[in-house]
Amino acid sequence: MKALSLHQMKREFSRAAGADFFREVEIDYHCVAALLLSLLPKGKKLRLCIDRTEWDFGRCQVNILMILVGYGELQIPLYWELLDNKSGNSNADDRISLLAYCIEMIGKNRLGLVVGDREFVGHKWVKYLKDNGLNFVMRMPKSHLITTLDGLRRTVSSFDLTLGKPIFLQNCQVDGIWGHVWLSLLENGEYLFLFGTATLEFMGQFYRKRWSIEACFQNLKGRGFNLEATHLKSLTKLKKLVALVSITYSFCIGLGLYFHKKVQKIKTKKHGRKSVSLSRHGLNLIREISRDQTTARSDLILKIRCLFRWIRNQLSHYQALKIVG
Repeated sequence: MKALSLHQMKREFSRAAGADFFREVEIDYHCVAALLLSLLPKGKKLRLCIDRTEWDFGRCQVNILMILVGYGELQIPLYWELLDNKSGNSNADDRISLLAYCIEMIGKNRLGLVVGDREFVGHKWVKYLKDNGLNFVMRMPKSHLITTLDGLRRTVSSFDLTLGKPIFLQNCQVDGIWGHVWLSLLENGEYLFLFGTATLEFMGQFYRKRWSIEACFQNLKGRGFNLEATHLKSLTKLKKLVALVSITYSFCIGLGLYFHKKVQKIKTKKHGRKSVSLSRHGLNLIREISRDQTTARSDLILKIRCLFRWIRNQLSHYQALKIVG
């Protein structure tokens, strides 16, 4: 079989994708989750970050509850649901259903940590985490009270906090659940109030892992992936689109991490962060090798061309046979 040029592959890819994908094709999200999970190292403890993002398109409100799975610098979408609640917060049942599915996929023994922000609080939700023996760190709103072992109920502001010196409180009760409390005063005068069952001294460090889900949302909604630019309004179709974008994003961040470790390290700025995100690094590499007369590494181009050819063949196969599923 004659090899196709990149230009021919892009043209064939567009032709194969020309069918009404969002109407005719059913996606097996279990297979998508298994594919995404396979990008992470086997036998390692994984962390889950739960969060929600939303945007408006006219009168259509898109509200996505998502769980990301990660290890080290690699953090990718695993599973998501589109909430039909007019951009309101998720409820405990939404979160528990989503998390239970991810635990079933990963296996409880492989799950090292669950991290969430201030939206993800409440007795029912926290009790589910505790009863299932999950190590977790959740940021609590400052309005929630802390009950210490001596029976005193205190507000966060009642503690004598100084900048840069966190307070550790073992065996406290928050939202009717026993766990540990990590308190810190931030530079803007706000409080960082963490509650969970993870190792108390490292709870602040664990919570910082949550920034990766913010970076993921920023990339998915803009910065090359432009999910917010969609005109789709059907939640069913939007969920399919999120799957496609998540696969692409995960491929880019995996490629960016590989290139960062094996070929060319990303420069680090003075504040300690990378000058470009791993996903952007991978996306830039794909753009580079997609150009004609590219000077990118030939061995890497060959592997990616093989992947593109496989995707093109799969799309052509499904289009020709009109297979749904």
